[in-house]
Amino acid sequence: MSRSIDYGNLMHDAMRGLIQKVLTRVSQEGLPGKHHFFITFDTQHPDAELADWLSDRYPGEMTIVLEHWFDGLEVTDEGFSVILNFGDKPEPLYIPYDAIRTFVDPSVEFGLRFETHTDEGDDDDDDDDEAPMEIVEDDEDEPRKEAEIVSLDKFRK
Repeated sequence: MSRSIDYGNLMHDAMRGLIQKVLTRVSQEGLPGKHHFFITFDTQHPDAELADWLSDRYPGEMTIVLEHWFDGLEVTDEGFSVILNFGDKPEPLYIPYDAIRTFVDPSVEFGLRFETHTDEGDDDDDDDDEAPMEIVEDDEDEPRKEAEIVSLDKFRK
């Protein structure tokens, strides 16, 4: 057992806390201005709740949009529930924060991505299989590249 500060999981918790605060505000005041959210989540997460036909249609992950019409947004410390319209059929969803893979607000070009990985054969006492960020080591021999800014509009349909 190593004694160290687990910055990865601390950052993970902080980012999920940010999502909780944003959704709480939206549940109380509605979406301000042009803000809207694309939230991708793991449909197989044990605590996620969605209709069987939705989990059959999206067996790994699903992206929902909170923009024009949604109802019953309720936010807790563990996750949130919301009713969304799928082909003129309202469906309730419950999404735990641990199931969220991405949270994007394209109106202000803000996004969070939660990486998951499994290390087979890893004998650490750590049961967590999620890593909120990837550590990339610097190769001092290669010249640094300029950052590329990508507009989210490129990915809109």
